[in-house]
Amino acid sequence: MKRIILSLCAIAFIFSCSNDDDGNCETGGTQASNFYALTVGNSWVYKNYIYNTSTEEYDYSGVIDSVEVVGTQEANGNTYFEFKTLTSGNDDNNPLLNVNGERTELLRDSLGYLVWETGAIKFTNNDFSERLLNEQDWGNTYETLQQGTSEFIVEAGNFTSINSHRYAKSNPDGTLLPGLDNIYYSDGVGFVYETISFVSSNIPRIQRRLDSYSVQ
Repeated sequence: MKRIILSLCAIAFIFSCSNDDDGNCETGGTQASNFYALTVGNSWVYKNYIYNTSTEEYDYSGVIDSVEVVGTQEANGNTYFEFKTLTSGNDDNNPLLNVNGERTELLRDSLGYLVWETGAIKFTNNDFSERLLNEQDWGNTYETLQQGTSEFIVEAGNFTSINSHRYAKSNPDGTLLPGLDNIYYSDGVGFVYETISFVSSNIPRIQRRLDSYSVQ
């Protein structure tokens, strides 16, 4: 378990919306106006930073994730926004970072839940309950949205953001493991910052920070 990655960027979340009706997750929350900046033409650039054990600081890795909403697609009776991500600079194939090349995601806002076309949840801005993300023999991974907002500063500026915690508990006793990831989103801007950790360490290995953006 020493090198298990807490972040589930490349793993399908098992908690999903209902497939009946329009697929909305019913929580009684109020959907913010375009909280996730789901507009064709919006774009974001993220830079990735790696923890330096010698200096105890985060050094720029040279890896860049460039994201753009390039269009919409219909799926399961709903309209999804097509996100295209182009990653460059990961020439060493660091497994904690996105691989070089292009990939796409289909996402929509369902009453505050940011969901893929499969119905799996990527983020929520109004559900504060603990969500099970993944089950493994060694333990389970969870995510919980935190109450309130905070001022968060990255290269792209100062943002009023909400924060979600991602963490793991061991099996079979449910002991909370040291690793903790933080994910920040800002209303009308979308994803701002996240960390990527090993479950065995309380120091994140990667920081992904919003470097620049253009939203309508």
